[in-house]
Amino acid sequence: MRYQDSDGSLDLNLLRTFLAVHRGGSFTAAGRLLGLAQPTVTAQIRALERRLGRELFERRARGVVPLPYADDLAARVVGPLDALAAVAGGEAGSPAQPVYLAGPAELFCERVLPALAPLAAEGVEVRAALGLTEPLLEEMRGGRHDLVVATSRPRRRTLPAEPMMDEEFVLVAAPAWAGRIGGRVPEGLGGAPLVTYAEDLPIVRRYWRHVFGERPSCRAAVTVPDLRGVRSAVVAGAGFAVLPRYLCLAELASGALVPLHEPDDPPINTVYLVRRPGSERNPHVAVVRDLLLHAAREW
Repeated sequence: MRYQDSDGSLDLNLLRTFLAVHRGGSFTAAGRLLGLAQPTVTAQIRALERRLGRELFERRARGVVPLPYADDLAARVVGPLDALAAVAGGEAGSPAQPVYLAGPAELFCERVLPALAPLAAEGVEVRAALGLTEPLLEEMRGGRHDLVVATSRPRRRTLPAEPMMDEEFVLVAAPAWAGRIGGRVPEGLGGAPLVTYAEDLPIVRRYWRHVFGERPSCRAAVTVPDLRGVRSAVVAGAGFAVLPRYLCLAELASGALVPLHEPDDPPINTVYLVRRPGSERNPHVAVVRDLLLHAAREW
């Protein structure tokens, strides 16, 4: 592949280095991805900028930020470069490496890891990491993860993302609290304790805006930075909560939790499966990806 500018063709290695910097957000991260020293990465980017006659990145104390021309260039070269990498890395006989997979703890423990269980007996090794979407995507740009289950689409176009599932949010409480509230939502919730993921009520605010068209006036009585803990507290009678439906299906079916409101248009959030470009050199990455996308149809 040759990328043409006014002076002719560009060195393919310069474009590979450029794309690694664009993805990784720093010369250091790009060096780790490519196995190059940081001064070599810096020199190659400067050579590319001289050739193009344009500055590609804004240098900052903690990494670099791509300028608009760099975003455009990355979008134009990412497909061909990744296709070449797949051909170069798909040689027969090369042993498959572990698949480095990351995502939110609740979804991983409830859905992702059970779905991947059959692969263990087939020789597919998985290394799982848990965390929040933005830090995990930053780590992916640095080469740490092959696949990330993300609760939002990556802002940069150079990280391929596929819709995986829609998580629906439901307002729930244990039967005793549901009886006291008596279907008066949201006004009847004023005297009920709120159990939530975080002090700033991210999931609750989303539900209130979508369903009631207003900001919630309630404050958290209990905060638990794991939705499984929120679920356990509410089942035990701590109060009410907004939970993803997949996380409380069994409790709703058994009656341990009761929906307090069932709007015609419940709020949903699309979850994405994000792939690190270049990870296709490991054939087991595609195996994990395909299995997760298939399994998620039933989630």
